[in-house]
This record gives sequence, structure tokens and C-alpha cells, in this order.
Amino acid sequence: MSREVLKNDQPCYFEVFVQRGFNEVELTGVTATLKTANMMIGHQRFPCRIVSDMPGLVKGRGEIMVRAEPSIEEHVYADIMVILGGEKVVHDGWSRRLRAMRRLNRSAVLLSDAATAYIRNKSSKQGNVTTHWRDIALLKEQGYYPNLTTRLAEKSDGVTTAAGGAGTAELIIGLIAPYLEPIEVAELGNRLLLPAIRHSDAEQPRDISDNAGLFDARITKAIKLMETNMDEPLSMTELTGQVGLSTRHVERVFREVFDETPARFYKRLRVRRARAMIEDTLIPLIDVAIATGFCSHNALSRAVRDEYGSTPSKMRARKSIQLINHRH
Repeated sequence: MSREVLKNDQPCYFEVFVQRGFNEVELTGVTATLKTANMMIGHQRFPCRIVSDMPGLVKGRGEIMVRAEPSIEEHVYADIMVILGGEKVVHDGWSRRLRAMRRLNRSAVLLSDAATAYIRNKSSKQGNVTTHWRDIALLKEQGYYPNLTTRLAEKSDGVTTAAGGAGTAELIIGLIAPYLEPIEVAELGNRLLLPAIRHSDAEQPRDISDNAGLFDARITKAIKLMETNMDEPLSMTELTGQVGLSTRHVERVFREVFDETPARFYKRLRVRRARAMIEDTLIPLIDVAIATGFCSHNALSRAVRDEYGSTPSKMRARKSIQLINHRH
């Protein structure tokens, strides 16, 4: 968004859509972040109201209850609508309001279970989408979703789908960052005690070896060995020897589950780790290369460019804060 947004002191109105069994962590992530931002800048730059298709007192999945205003069609649309996930997400309850927000060219964000419900809808199969990692494998088993990613957030066709959960605060900071000075964004992160503010296109922080869906404990062990031996990568002979499987068996399983060889899978894990170190730290690039098992800065650059289409130097050289990656 342009610098003119910063000079324009008009409020940016938020609307949080809740249903029974809503995710209380996500509600807090939205409201606490906006409240802290308002307190930090000294005025109500980001007003927020809570709405529902079943207004009144709405109970979350725990003991928290909130009072929600009615979500009336064609009435009082916010600049940004956030639909929370939860135990009883009903797509029909907010689908019309979502379509209206898109017609008005306003931002709509769906978190975790709400994103999952949206992805299951036919209209969501255009452009990249994401949701909480726990639903990604299930969605892939139940249908064909070629544009489903494991990133924290994706924006497509005017709708942002996101993992939600504890990452909600970072997402909200990304949404309001264009309305703040860079130093204010950093201060907001400090006030919320966030160790880092990740980009929306960062991968969700879950080790692949924790995926219970792999079933075979020896393959899971192989992946864990890869994840814990990035600085000095194991050879395939060493790896298969430690897990007690033949190289042929490991290659067959990796092709069936991940559609790639174990060596390629291992390299992608290292490149993903390298990208996180490049974007989230100021560690010298040669040290990043060493920490992720690349023999030189040039080898790291080639691997990162092949995987992400950009070099480590260009990733590190970004000068503007752009926490939401707007894909169209």
C-alpha cells in the first residue's frame, strides 16, 4: 500500500465474524492486537466490532462468551472482515457477507476452520489457498486442491485464507502495517512480546517428521534425522543405515508420499531452513550456507534461486516492510 495511507488519518474499521464454538485464541489475536495498536498510537485508528449470524451472547469453544451484533445483509460493512475458525463453522452463515465484501473490493480474511470451509467450496479453487496444517492433509485426501499450500496466509481473488491460531496476531499486524510507520510496526511487535513478525508467505512452523499420517515410524525417523542434520547432511547410505531400511525402500516410500526422491526432499528441507534464517535473522549469508549444509555462498544462492526464484541477497535487501504477500 502507498505512503499516502500513512498520511491519511481516517480509521480502518475491522469486523470480526464469530459463530458458536469460535476459536478464542484467534479472537484474542485480533482484538488484543488492534487494541494495543490503538493504545500505542494514541487514538482509535482501528475500531473493531464483533458480529454474528446468531447475534447476542455467543459462546466460544471454552468458557469465553462475547456479545455480537447482528450481521445484516447490505448493512454496515467494515474495511476488513475477519472470520474466525471454531468447532461449528457454518459456511452459509457468512458466505453472502463474504461475497459482498469482495464486490465492494474490501478485505476478507478467513482463519483456520473458516478457511477450510471456504476451500471446500468450489469458488475457492482459484488461486492459492491455505489453512491450519491439521486440515491440509485431510483436504488433500478428500479432494483435488492443487493450489493448497502450507504457508501462513495466502491472498487470492480478494480473499485471504490463513492458518489462524497463535499466528493470528502476526497476520493482523501485517494487515495494519500499511497504516503504520515501520518503527511503529516494530514497537507493536515488542508490546505483544512477539520474538519475530513473520511474512505471510512463511511456511507454517511444523516439522514434517511430526506428521502422524506417515504411519511408518522408520520413515518418520528418517525425516527427523534430516531435520536434525542440516549443517552436515547425511548421505543416503548413512541415513538408511540408521533407520534400518534399504535405500530402494526409502526411495519408493518418498516417491509415493512426497512425489520426489529422498535426496531432493532433504535438500528442500535445508533450503527452507536457509530461507527462514535469511529473512528472519541478520546472520551473514556464508554462515547461513554453513548452517544448512551448503559448501559455499554460491551453492546456497543457486539452491535458493532454484526453489524460490530469488537470491539470498535480494531476499535480505528488501527495504520496505511487507508482511502480507498479496497474490492475485
